[in-house]
Amino acid sequence: AKQLAKELSFIYVDTGAMYRSMALYFMRNDIAKEDEAAISDACKTVEVSIAYENGEQQVLLNGENVSKEIRKEEVGKMASATSVYKEVRTLVELQQKLAADKDVIMDGRDIGTCVLPNAQVKIYLTASVETRAERRYQELLEKGAACDLEVIKKDIADRDYQDMHREISPLKQAEDAILVDSSDMGIEEVVETIKNIYREKC
Repeated sequence: AKQLAKELSFIYVDTGAMYRSMALYFMRNDIAKEDEAAISDACKTVEVSIAYENGEQQVLLNGENVSKEIRKEEVGKMASATSVYKEVRTLVELQQKLAADKDVIMDGRDIGTCVLPNAQVKIYLTASVETRAERRYQELLEKGAACDLEVIKKDIADRDYQDMHREISPLKQAEDAILVDSSDMGIEEVVETIKNIYREKC
């Protein structure tokens, strides 16, 4: 999505990063993922905003750039667990405003079904759990992080299940979205495939 946005001169919006920044705030304040009342209360004091630096998206949590910190595995798990709550999902309004103001490629798990149901082009990009785990594993190794492939695989499968079965904005393919399975594709092929779909539709 990031590479495609660059090639089309669109703004790249990673919505997952917004939910991760909220999750980071909850973790920093020792709020349990099960404590909906405390999470709802905390949402009143959290401001998430997006800025762009040299064309790269930066996520600000109450004015602090947390773009690197939110990439930790434990933050991702917390984001998946807490994004089920209605108050956390108010981030959708910010996402819709970004799309109304600019040409965007928006990356997230409920974009085509909930955030931008009238988007010009909808892509349901997927890959097998094994493929995604291997990609994540290699990414972490390159960063010098200690990691276990089987643990990553289980985390991805658990997060998929949680996101697909949440009551608010579950992860699912929109009826008018085009499925792109990237399990056996490299990044250049994925970008070219989606670019061709975009050209045909627009």
